[in-house]
Amino acid sequence: MPDYSVDIPLQPLIDEITRKYGINLYLLRADLNHPEISGNKLFKLRYNLEEVKRQRKKGILTFGGAFSNHIAATAAAGKEQGFSTFGIIRGEQTAELNSTLAFAQRQGMQLHFVSREAYRRKDDPGFLEALNISSFDPSGFYIIPEGGANTLGVKGCMEIRDHIHIPFDHICCACGTGTTIAGIILSLTEHEKALGFQVLKGEGYMHAEVQRWLKAFEHTKQNWSIVEDYHFGGYAKLKPELLSFIERFESTHNIPLDFIYTAKMMYGIYDLIQKGYFKSGETVIAVHTGGVQGNAGFIARTR
Repeated sequence: MPDYSVDIPLQPLIDEITRKYGINLYLLRADLNHPEISGNKLFKLRYNLEEVKRQRKKGILTFGGAFSNHIAATAAAGKEQGFSTFGIIRGEQTAELNSTLAFAQRQGMQLHFVSREAYRRKDDPGFLEALNISSFDPSGFYIIPEGGANTLGVKGCMEIRDHIHIPFDHICCACGTGTTIAGIILSLTEHEKALGFQVLKGEGYMHAEVQRWLKAFEHTKQNWSIVEDYHFGGYAKLKPELLSFIERFESTHNIPLDFIYTAKMMYGIYDLIQKGYFKSGETVIAVHTGGVQGNAGFIARTR
């Protein structure tokens, strides 16, 4: 198994804005915690991988889009741990695989493409059997939901807090399924607050998802909130102001951001700093959840 005890760098972000407003801003570089199973995916998969072994399954079956960080990470984890992996991919197969799916295939993952309409029914009973994939029996596989979004994923993300060795007031995380921020919320002490940045369009959607995860762990503290103002039009949507921010941030701090999650969170944090959301002297931790691998394919798609 990967070494989960390795310290993750906590990098201070000192620039014109953080100095002007007196904010102690740090980026937890979880994107550096593993060369291929990086960011929050390493934490989400930890206990799922243990469950595969406990149940003596021959492999993992999971789901994702064409640029999915989860697909790439699961494929790499399967190769590293000696599990077979099978990915149900949303969308029609193209003549040439993008960089994410090509990587997953090189790791040994079998890919099966389904239409977007069919993919929406992936949680229905009998979905896998209805696909009728020749020479493939899903019954021998351990199923991980899209994005690693299950209670074991939440449990793994509770350990992100263990890598922060300084006192802080706020911890920020981008949210796609709510799994990571839920794990972080569950790990906080009394005076620490979590702030999730929703990357999908949909009023109240992420708040409800996080509530659902927390309810499963019987957590009732209101030490968290969700910001819905920085999704830039929805999942995988970009706007010129976000691209300009990414360029400035990377030039200033020499830290790569993924376009889908961490870039939107960092844009939001800097905007909130300038709006006075954080008090001067407070310490804010932002979690880099990885996903930079998807940038190449995303850029190719938008050209």
